[in-house]
Amino acid sequence: MASRPVRVANCSGYKNDPYWQMLRQATLGDVDFITGDYLAEMNLAEDAEAYRAGKHDGWEETAWEGIKESINVIAAKKIKVVLNGGCLNPAGLAQKVADLVSERDLKVKVAYVSGDDLMSKLGPDLASLGDKLPRHLDSVNPNVQVPNSSLAFQALPSVPIVSANAYLGARAIVEGLRAGADIIICGRVSDASPVIAAAWYWHSWKDTDYNQLAGSLIAGHLIECSAYSTGGNFSGFTEYDLETFIEPGFPIAEIDADGTCVIGKHLGTGGMITEDTIRCQFLYELQGSIYLHSDVKAYLNNVVVTLVGKDRVRISGITGRPPPPTTKAAIFYRGGYQSQLLLNATGYGTEKKWQLLEAQLRRNLQNAGIEKDLSLLEFQIVGVPEANPKSQLRSTTYCRVFVEAAEPEPLVRLLRCFSDIALRHFSGFHCSLDSRTALPNPFLAYYPSLYSQDDLEEGVTLIGSKYDGNETKTISSGHPPSYEDLERRENYDAVNAASLSSFGPTIPVRLGDIVLARSGDKGSNLNCGLFVKDSKLWEWFRAFLSRAHFKELLGGDWAHEYWLERVEFPGIHAVHFVIYGILGRGKSVLDISGETIKASIVVSLVKSAKGQNGNHVGCCGLRPKDVAAGIFEFGVHLRKPYWGTGLAAEAGHAAINYAFEHLKARQLFAGHHPENHGSRRLLGKLGFVYIGDQLYPPTGLEHPSYILMQT
Repeated sequence: MASRPVRVANCSGYKNDPYWQMLRQATLGDVDFITGDYLAEMNLAEDAEAYRAGKHDGWEETAWEGIKESINVIAAKKIKVVLNGGCLNPAGLAQKVADLVSERDLKVKVAYVSGDDLMSKLGPDLASLGDKLPRHLDSVNPNVQVPNSSLAFQALPSVPIVSANAYLGARAIVEGLRAGADIIICGRVSDASPVIAAAWYWHSWKDTDYNQLAGSLIAGHLIECSAYSTGGNFSGFTEYDLETFIEPGFPIAEIDADGTCVIGKHLGTGGMITEDTIRCQFLYELQGSIYLHSDVKAYLNNVVVTLVGKDRVRISGITGRPPPPTTKAAIFYRGGYQSQLLLNATGYGTEKKWQLLEAQLRRNLQNAGIEKDLSLLEFQIVGVPEANPKSQLRSTTYCRVFVEAAEPEPLVRLLRCFSDIALRHFSGFHCSLDSRTALPNPFLAYYPSLYSQDDLEEGVTLIGSKYDGNETKTISSGHPPSYEDLERRENYDAVNAASLSSFGPTIPVRLGDIVLARSGDKGSNLNCGLFVKDSKLWEWFRAFLSRAHFKELLGGDWAHEYWLERVEFPGIHAVHFVIYGILGRGKSVLDISGETIKASIVVSLVKSAKGQNGNHVGCCGLRPKDVAAGIFEFGVHLRKPYWGTGLAAEAGHAAINYAFEHLKARQLFAGHHPENHGSRRLLGKLGFVYIGDQLYPPTGLEHPSYILMQT
């Protein structure tokens, strides 16, 4: 085995990440591998028909641009590159890269992975597969009811498949690296497969070294989404200087021979890597306590995250077992047509206004005999007007009328029905300026399925060059040596948890004041992980956040046909949920990625434990500054163990209310040490407005100063 960890840099988490990140990762420091993930669930399908018609290259342009710009540096520094940017045509992109290498006379071996494209086995029609239709991804879970919308195609005579791709593991990539490849272009390999392959090859692991493979799987999971580990999509960003998050650098995984890893980034790049950013990304798109991959099952129950230096976090505690006999296969088919009307309502009585509009439109649809031809009709109300709005925008909500049908004609006729409302609309009605989304648009529907690993024909092809006699050869990667069925998924409320009443008095706080979170999509399902920022709150938190309470937090987003699973990760003080069925076919919901559910949950008001009875938490109060003018000075100080608990904000609101209601103050003044960013954020939350810096004699420094006016 190698004597040092392998340094694997990520250069892309999605096709829209800038191509020049590859060159940055290659030049800003030493790395052994550069890996890139360019594919989301939809990428392959979106361009599949154009590719087969000869109107699209079939690969992601940002992958090609990154290699083209970086190839000389990659060759000079002997960096190996593994990307899934080959998308639908990894062979085509690999040949284009090989031609570039030949043109520049570089001694770089190029290869590509094949075997993920299942169109020849499953296409061209989904409905005609009959009993040969692969099982739905969630069919192995006896508690889950597969959404009816996900199986609606079975009643249709013909359902053209647009794309069908299996998620490949790391085996073929490893074979290519062992055969001398320097750049390997992949199609639909699992997001973490390039990182697993880099560590597998570097440390000369066997395909039965499951603990090591599992550790590298999580390393790949942590860096595959580029800036998501370094501050992007970070729910705790409001507690730091915004400058930190304007241009986060991309992550690097240093993977040891035992599979543990340290996540870092190049010195001098933006963003940050902390225990919290890594905990957030760890919780992203999980399937519960077991992470499935074609080469290994990773068990996450005992994960530990430890800060080991500035922008350096170690992840350990992951163990592995043999992989399941199936892998995920993404099948996309023509789902029909969809459209959406975006309508606005301003002013008083918004709820009644939307009820009226829905009743008017449904009446017109019934009279026209159209409603029966619509496979989906939803009236989604977005936003709630402020109780005492200070502007028109703060008094405006919008309604998304979302419609689907097998053919475009019913959607065209729906527009006529909407137009017939004309001047009978409610008071405060107005439309979006752009009505293009109201026109019928063909859409692709998603069927996530299971596919036998033994039926895959996975391999790697090394493209010949003048340095090897122009010999092109293909190597079969074979299959995993053994499989192990997935055991029943864990699902439990807190075990041996104390009763909530045992934690003593509670205070109302916004959940986001004491918790950070991350959520994402997995097929028809959504995952959401939450953890407490202060470890002292862990026992209360795990007792508080039961399955029943989580459903309460979801509110109107929960439906009885969904299934909820809950597990805990005590080493990172996290509770994790999977909501089965909530995303359906992934098109009608407002956020099809599932990434914003955590943002709606953490604004919920909950009753948090204050802490042990009798503990001195801190102080908060007011003192006269200019009594004649009605000005008081506000101050708050908490002992460090109680930072991040929401107590400062709670005490602050109470003091402010007392000042204006009982002292009849007209203005409050506050200031803080120029390096106390926590106080700056707190004053902003409380509504104080910055007015400039003022000399504070006790420190001799110019302190930022703020005022809060009575409204």
